[in-house]
Amino acid sequence: MTGVVYSRGDVVLVRVDFTDLSGRKVRPAVVVSSEQYNRTSPDVLIASITSNLNAVPHPGDHPIREWNAAGLLKPSLVQAKLATVVASMIRRKLGELDADDLEVFGRRLKEVLGLK
Repeated sequence: MTGVVYSRGDVVLVRVDFTDLSGRKVRPAVVVSSEQYNRTSPDVLIASITSNLNAVPHPGDHPIREWNAAGLLKPSLVQAKLATVVASMIRRKLGELDADDLEVFGRRLKEVLGLK
């Protein structure tokens, strides 16, 4: 473990694989796993963030309203593209999602996963 415990809603910079595994890119992501999970596991569950607002929309995607406060450089979209990474792969924390953005994305993620 890195010694750093990430919290749900933290916006971090991390290298993630493309969904077709054709490559990887350092990009922002939001931590979606709970602090309890993050304390007891070497891994962190993340959702990708993109600044490509013209990307093909996927169910669960959410435009981040308070993108600047989240530490992002431009308007962005948090996507229901989930990955598990070792916490030590996280380069740094950029900021945090606003409580409203996190709540809306959480609801959308539950819908995508079929959780009630």
